[in-house]
Amino acid sequence: MALYLIGDLQGCDGALQRLLDTLAFSPSRDTIYLLGDLVNRGPASAQVLRRLMGYGDAARCLLGNHDLHLLAAAHGIRPTHRLDTLQGILEAPDRAALLDWVRHQRMAMRETLEGQDILMVHAGVLPGWSATHTMSLAAEVEAVLRGPDLVGFLGQMYGNTPAQWHDGLEGMDRLRVIVNALTRLRFCSADGRMEFDSKEGASTSPAGYMPWFDLPGRRTASNTVAFGHWSTLGWLGRSDVLSLDTGCVWGSSLSALKLASSPARNELIQVRCEQAQQPWV
Repeated sequence: MALYLIGDLQGCDGALQRLLDTLAFSPSRDTIYLLGDLVNRGPASAQVLRRLMGYGDAARCLLGNHDLHLLAAAHGIRPTHRLDTLQGILEAPDRAALLDWVRHQRMAMRETLEGQDILMVHAGVLPGWSATHTMSLAAEVEAVLRGPDLVGFLGQMYGNTPAQWHDGLEGMDRLRVIVNALTRLRFCSADGRMEFDSKEGASTSPAGYMPWFDLPGRRTASNTVAFGHWSTLGWLGRSDVLSLDTGCVWGSSLSALKLASSPARNELIQVRCEQAQQPWV
């Protein structure tokens, strides 16, 4: 039995097929953990979802900002963007089943894999959140996504405020901060204020901010946090963080980390992706 963490797919089903062939992946034996942004910008988002649905419990998936955008677009909350590639899902005969599957995926996962305590999120974790607290907060959003007020939630989900977490937050302010941290975070200030404009690499931190995983006193520093989302950061393999978005949809590579009995023996496996678009247009 093999366990793999896989970075952002963004609708690149061909690259996923090549990666799984390289891994000799078998859903009857192995498990893949997908770190969010399953869909959008790549050419085959519907095929990605159908593939992952077909793998059942062998594919365990997080939701990223593009996956939430799919739900918002499907419910008329947000228009599709010029470079979105969601029509294959929105016009599919099995649209309802695809969207229902998406809304039942996770906002965070924490598992002991090959003896490693790994917290998985799409983007980041605020410095004051422990791994246990992160899982509890993620569950609040998951309950709303799966519940009867999905459309109302999606209608108020977008926005950059509040930019900081405090335990007294309630209602949509509370949920919005959780969503923004788990699916959009890159840079953060020492007091936990999120910054959403900067999308370049870790060395380009805006004044007063730094990559969320480098903040001193971060309560998840004793865990290993695996995440995607940050393609300009690329692969980063440290004892406390594993960054696995290596820019597949931008013409770079799709990455999987095969987990071993010790972190030093983890193996990074990559395949090239021919899909290329201009980032962030």
